Amino acid sequence: MDKKITGLLLIFLLSFGIFTTIVVFNKPLTQFTRASEENNPSPNNSLIFAWPLTTAADGKTAANVNVFVRSYKATPLSNRVVKLSTSLGNIKEINNTTDKTGKATFEIVSGEKGIAEVEATIDTNVKIVQKVSIKFE
Repeated sequence: MDKKITGLLLIFLLSFGIFTTIVVFNKPLTQFTRASEENNPSPNNSLIFAWPLTTAADGKTAANVNVFVRSYKATPLSNRVVKLSTSLGNIKEINNTTDKTGKATFEIVSGEKGIAEVEATIDTNVKIVQKVSIKFE
C-alpha cells in the first residue's frame, strides 16, 4: 500500500511541476525543445523595395533596391550576404552584406527599355518570396 501511495504522490508532483512550468513561462514545452529560429532568415518576412519604380534607360540613371533580411520572428539579421538578380539591366554590386538593421542596398541601371524583375537570395539558399519590378523607359 505504501508503494502505491508513493507512486501516486510522485506522479502528482511531476504533473504539478509540468503544469507550473507551463503556467509560469506561458509557453508550451515544445518551445523549449525546438531549435532556435531567431537567426534563420525568413523568405516570407524578408522584404525587397525599389525606388524609383520608373527610371530612364540611359545606362546611367540608377534605381535603388533595398533588401531587408528578417528572421522568422521578424527581427533584423545583420552580416547576411544578399545576392540580387535581375531579368534586365545591370546591378552595380551583385553581392552585399546586411548592416545592423538587416538592410542591404543595391543600384541597378539599364541601357535598354523594358521591365526588370528583381529577385533576392539570402546566404545562397533562401530566396525571398517577394519580387520587385522596375520600369526602364
